[in-house]
Amino acid sequence: MTGTTLALVGATGGAGTTRTAVELAAMGARTGENVAVLDAAYGTQGLSEYVTGRIDPDLTALVTDERERPLADAAHGAGDTLPGNLTLVPARAPFERVARAKTAAAARALADRIGAAAAEHDRVIVDTPPVAANQAVAAVTETDRVAGVRPASRHGRDALQRLRGRLDDVGSGLDATLAVDRFGDGGEAAATDRGADATLPATDPTVAAAPVAGTDDGAYGEAVAAGFEAAFDASLEVSFEDEGLLDRIGN
Repeated sequence: MTGTTLALVGATGGAGTTRTAVELAAMGARTGENVAVLDAAYGTQGLSEYVTGRIDPDLTALVTDERERPLADAAHGAGDTLPGNLTLVPARAPFERVARAKTAAAARALADRIGAAAAEHDRVIVDTPPVAANQAVAAVTETDRVAGVRPASRHGRDALQRLRGRLDDVGSGLDATLAVDRFGDGGEAAATDRGADATLPATDPTVAAAPVAGTDDGAYGEAVAAGFEAAFDASLEVSFEDEGLLDRIGN
């Protein structure tokens, strides 16, 4: 089923979920779509690193504040040169508010915010931590589709199995799997990416280098496009210089 909203879930810490969320969003914006990324990974708050300027309010403020602030109050534009719009809604909060943002009431508010974002954007990606807190449960149960992100390693493959079990526990499931070769260990990645719908090759890990997929016409951009298609069960109209998996797209 083609999805509008996607929970992108890390199978383990350090899987590269936030960077993958940003790159998938950039690929959507590359094709002219309006894509928003919401940061439900309150503990790491990694999406805030991709935002310049002051973050106030952030997403945790919106889900804990009784006032009805519009989602746009916490939204930040990125990827200004892309045909579509890339919007980031980061979390950046002190411990006390992070704790309140993890309550059941705040999780229901997050579900409402995901719905609001879907009404305003073509696609919504929720950067979701391993399913062990209320906000993660809200993300994987309220979105159209769920994709797991794991390192392209034996550890990542094992962690994915644990994620599948946790999703089953909360009445959700896994629609797609993306493997990330974070350290360029091509040999191990090739041996352990079995079962992944797409494998993202290693790229410059620095935040300042992202997003790459909005302009990359090589193997990395092609892999992100494959990941986008698998995650959303959608077809993209984009072409790449090298013939490969996606040379059918745009023809």
